[in-house]
Amino acid sequence: MKRWLYFSMVGICLSGQSALADNFTVDIWVDNWFQFNINGRKVAEDSVPITTERSFNAEQFTFEADRPFVIGVIAKDFKENNTGLEYIGSRRQQMGDGGLIAQIRDSDGNAVVVTNALWRCLVVHEAPLDKDCEKVNKPIAGEGLCKYTETEVPTGWDTKGFNDNDWLSAQVYSNAAVSPKGGYDRIDWDDQAELIWGPDLETNNTLLCRLEID
Repeated sequence: MKRWLYFSMVGICLSGQSALADNFTVDIWVDNWFQFNINGRKVAEDSVPITTERSFNAEQFTFEADRPFVIGVIAKDFKENNTGLEYIGSRRQQMGDGGLIAQIRDSDGNAVVVTNALWRCLVVHEAPLDKDCEKVNKPIAGEGLCKYTETEVPTGWDTKGFNDNDWLSAQVYSNAAVSPKGGYDRIDWDDQAELIWGPDLETNNTLLCRLEID
C-alpha cells in the first residue's frame, strides 16, 4: 500500500537548553524510515513505522539547540528479514533501495544545513552480500547467496568529539537513481540539498549519518 505523509511537529526542544538557543526547522524525506538526533538525543522519529510497506514519506519538525551541535540520523530501508529482501516468496521478490534528503533552516528561513557529501556515514546492516540472493527460491538469511553483515553501533557516534575518520563520505545520488516520492515534491528544497545514502542504494539497509555544525 502506497502511503505518504507531510507531518509537522513543533516545539521539540532539547531539555537543558538555554533561553538563547536557536530555533531550527527540519524538512526530511527518507526511504523508508529515520530517527533524528541532536547531541545524542532523539528529537524526532519517522511517524510511519518501518514495517509499513512503501513507507517513504516527508516530515517537518522543529528543535532548539545551541551551536555548535551534532546531527545524527539513523536511516533504514525496509527489509523483511536479514536477507535484505522484500516481497519474499512473491514474483516481486527483490532488494529495496534507500534514499535520504534533509535541510535545516534557521528562524529567518535560511538553509543552514543540507544533506550532501560532507556528511559521514557508516553502514551498520548490509544485505544481501551477493545480489543474486534476490533470485533465490526460499532465501534464508545467512545462508548461501544471502549472507549479511551487521555492525555494532558505536557508542557516542552522534555526539561531539566522536572520531568518524573511518566512516565514508555520504554518497550523493540523482533523483533518477532514487525516484523520491511520497511527499518529496511537497517540500521546497534548497538548491544545495542532495539525496544521499551509503555506497550501495540496494544492499545498504541501515545507516548512521552524522555532521558536526560549528
